[in-house]
Amino acid sequence: MGITYMDVQQFNRDGYLLANSVFSPEEIEAMLYEVNGGSRLANSELNTSDSQGNKVKLAYWEALIGDIWSRASTSSRVVNPVRLLLGEEASFFHGKVMMKEAHTGGAWEWHQDYGYWYDQGFLFPHMISAFVALDAATIENGCLRVLKGSHKLGRLNHGKVGGQTGTDPQRMEALEGLFETVSCVMAPGSVLFFDSNLLHCSSANESDHHRRSFIMCYSALSNPQVTPNGIVQRGICPTDSANSIIPPNEAADRSV
Repeated sequence: MGITYMDVQQFNRDGYLLANSVFSPEEIEAMLYEVNGGSRLANSELNTSDSQGNKVKLAYWEALIGDIWSRASTSSRVVNPVRLLLGEEASFFHGKVMMKEAHTGGAWEWHQDYGYWYDQGFLFPHMISAFVALDAATIENGCLRVLKGSHKLGRLNHGKVGGQTGTDPQRMEALEGLFETVSCVMAPGSVLFFDSNLLHCSSANESDHHRRSFIMCYSALSNPQVTPNGIVQRGICPTDSANSIIPPNEAADRSV
């Protein structure tokens, strides 16, 4: 995909940028095949709950190991826009799959990603997420909602909201009156790039349709991370310019 100067300007103004048809239907089918039976998710699954006690399922990892998730995370279709939106080279931080299943998938409370990542030692909010819709994301099945331009607030204090980390609900009431709330309706294969300080949330999925997603997170190469062992400078994210994230032998062997 190509990123224009106007796209970068829009991202800087709004805190997010939606790109359509980044991944093909065949690539999305291959990712869903892994969601339904892949070992990476089975070995990385975490569970939490929203403020109403509804379950929120996800799988999380930080290593690039050559599977389809790693190939997507290093695809030039994702990494090159990330570099342009960050304004410099990028480091891979982590990937995760969110499984907001029909009738049971819980909500995500209002938060900023940097509200989490600040406590993981990153010194600057110079970080970005690339959110891939694996299923159609609609208002009915709990699509992502963002406060347009809210990244300009800087990092807000976060605390416990249910089993999650979220912003102060009283402050959020005031902010929702100041910023436009945008429901990010997305087709499978589209990608939403958003700033780490952009306030976002999603409702529980009470519909008949799954709303699963894959999120790739990156930090600017110059952004240090403070750990118990000292300051860590993450390495440059490798880039794979292959036309497809599905190797030919896997495409031939896979059956759904």
